Amino acid sequence: MTKADLVEIIFEKVGLSKKEAQDIIEIIFDTIKQAFQEGESVKISGFGTFNVRKKAARRGRNPQTGEELEITPRRVLTFKASNQLKAALEK
Repeated sequence: MTKADLVEIIFEKVGLSKKEAQDIIEIIFDTIKQAFQEGESVKISGFGTFNVRKKAARRGRNPQTGEELEITPRRVLTFKASNQLKAALEK
């Protein structure tokens, strides 16, 4: 599913124009992206929780050469599905 698919669904179900639906989708995604940049969690009831996690630096190995290297610290995005979403997937 793409942003265009979401715009089309909002257009059909809510009755907004495609431009308005696209603006709403962009605002939602920009708001979520800003929360991630600030290190905040985003919880969508009935869907799940997105968390920004900090990973420390660690030793790694290049699988092709076997050479050891330092993996730099970074932030990663994790997702934990809600119980309602898990139940819906089981049906």
